[in-house]
Amino acid sequence: MTGRERPAGGGELRVSDRERERAAGLLADHYALGRLTDGELAERAGAVWAARTRTELDAPLADLPGRDRNDRPAVTMDTRLLVVLLCTAPPAAGVYWLICRRAARRQAARRRGGRPVT
Repeated sequence: MTGRERPAGGGELRVSDRERERAAGLLADHYALGRLTDGELAERAGAVWAARTRTELDAPLADLPGRDRNDRPAVTMDTRLLVVLLCTAPPAAGVYWLICRRAARRQAARRRGGRPVT
């Protein structure tokens, strides 16, 4: 049996430790955002680590918003760093500004669903 086949009898595939770690990380993110209390985090994390199948792993996350590429924080420029670079190494400040500007444009294009700016 290869990794892509379903087990005989309609059973579910088992989840890996890496998938459990990812789910536990998502719970920690939701806790940090204030969506979960201490007790809820402990209860759900226990369920995640005890999960053996995809259904069991998805259950503790079912009522929480999903995370996708658009959930990433916006690219921002650290203005303090820019000022320090302007005072100490103006060419480096220009490069930093250009890199931040390009990253922000690429992220905006991805959010719109368009082709990233190169």
